Amino acid sequence: MQPLNRRANKADPAPSRWSWRMQRLMLTPLFRLTVRAGVPFALSLGVATWWLSDPNTQQAIQDTVAEARASIEQRPEFMVNLMAIDGVDEGLAQDIRAAIPLDFPVSSFDLDPAAMRAQIMDMAPVREASVRIRPGGVLQVDVTPRVPVAIWRRPEGLTLIDASGALVKPIARRIARPDLPVIAGEGAAEQVDQALALVSAGAPLGDRLRGLVRLGDRRWDVVLDRNQRIMLPEADAVQALERVIALNGVDEVLHRDIASIDLRLPHRPTVRMNSTATEEWWRIRQLNSGTE
Repeated sequence: MQPLNRRANKADPAPSRWSWRMQRLMLTPLFRLTVRAGVPFALSLGVATWWLSDPNTQQAIQDTVAEARASIEQRPEFMVNLMAIDGVDEGLAQDIRAAIPLDFPVSSFDLDPAAMRAQIMDMAPVREASVRIRPGGVLQVDVTPRVPVAIWRRPEGLTLIDASGALVKPIARRIARPDLPVIAGEGAAEQVDQALALVSAGAPLGDRLRGLVRLGDRRWDVVLDRNQRIMLPEADAVQALERVIALNGVDEVLHRDIASIDLRLPHRPTVRMNSTATEEWWRIRQLNSGTE
């Protein structure tokens, strides 16, 4: 009986239920990955989150990043030392410098060429512009200015305009640009090409041509000295003006005491005389009638 008691007291080698389940889980690849990598990662993330949530830590990190960035941005190869403006006169160049005030030297990282170009393009005398940073620390500004071709007389005053009718800049007096023709009237700036064609056709009139007036945004009047006017039709205005100039070359009609030549009806031109000339004509007619 004694040997049987010794066998009964010996421990059972079979695993317990929980031990068996744990062994089964350890055989699962996903569980092993979670235990070996997921748990350490979660602990590390939690510690890092707690550490980064401290305001002192956040401020220290921001200061470190700012110092590192400043040390890079302030390096000599990234510094801009001057601005070069090409394509314009000194007056417009000074206006551009005033519109984009910069305290050189300045880091290229602090400059926004696209925004500066937009500021320059908003200036009336500028038709096109480009802004770039050249090697050597130069802010290069290339500008294509608007070229004035006429003076537009408005209620606000005299303004230079380019071939597209865009405003260039105001001028105080007509004598400031004696080389440019004067146009006036509603819609005159939108019809600069027509006005220039009429000015070219009226070149034989020389200094007698004072300007052009747009009427009703439909047609033009050519204004001469001595308050004379050539009233042009809506269509074929250039050809009508050329006919008047040809007639003047033969009969010198524009040298006579007339107020206007009305060509609004192409088949029925009309000449209106000045009041003094009309009175003299009536006086001569009455004298001739009394003589008869």
